[in-house]
Amino acid sequence: MVATDKNIEDLRGKARNIRKLIIQMLGKACSGHPGGSLSSADLITVLYYAVLRHNPAQPRWPDRDRFHMSKGHCCPLWYAVLAETGYFPKEKLLTLRQLGSMLQGHPDRRTPGVDVASGSLGQGLSVAVGMSLAARLDTKDYRVYCLMGDGETQEGNIWEAAMAASHYKCDNLCGILDYNGFQIDGKTCDVMNIEPVAAKWQAFGWHTIEIDGHDIPRILQAYAEARTVKGKPSIIIARTTKGKGVSFMENVCSFHGVAPTAPETEKALKELA
Repeated sequence: MVATDKNIEDLRGKARNIRKLIIQMLGKACSGHPGGSLSSADLITVLYYAVLRHNPAQPRWPDRDRFHMSKGHCCPLWYAVLAETGYFPKEKLLTLRQLGSMLQGHPDRRTPGVDVASGSLGQGLSVAVGMSLAARLDTKDYRVYCLMGDGETQEGNIWEAAMAASHYKCDNLCGILDYNGFQIDGKTCDVMNIEPVAAKWQAFGWHTIEIDGHDIPRILQAYAEARTVKGKPSIIIARTTKGKGVSFMENVCSFHGVAPTAPETEKALKELA
């Protein structure tokens, strides 16, 4: 997508609408994870509307780009984007976390547009590396994108996958790190400090791109830059705000995994209007 003022404003509007849907879903379900879903909303909205090669009418299209949400607890964001882009009817969103719903508390293959189940943190980058290598084996030119949480990168499996991706020169792989500074137990820097983040990924042989994860033009530039990199994987280190868009949720650790009450849902939707 060309980054015109009109296109950028359109993407901002779409991201705002995605945030509304996240709040509505979690308010109805009375459970779920708002903080990280809201912090990643701009990143994934831009990905699906302006970057990803995909076809909602054919979710298993062999030549589609792949997206894997490693931090699966933030699936309300993914579900909202999938519904808005036409993978399934939007009314299904309000069945989140209900018994028998195709929209479970963590993603699985019952949901159109989801290739691999996720939610056990630390495993998603390995899945993405496998997808990347599969493209090479099948002589396909699709790209693979993997969204990770910052607390998740405390897991050793992430770094095994990072080392493998660099070794095998997976230049069709782009990691996206939602660096919002919080995890379920508190500030990431207090639980287990992950800094220096960029230097770590560089040491593992990745091309690193550091951005404000709510700056739509910069997000577009970052995805475009990643496409130009050859011989190594790329990672977009996106500094974000936990609970972005809802004032009383921003940088509040308790909203990592606590859904808004009915009054809080109403207040949040007014702020996002």
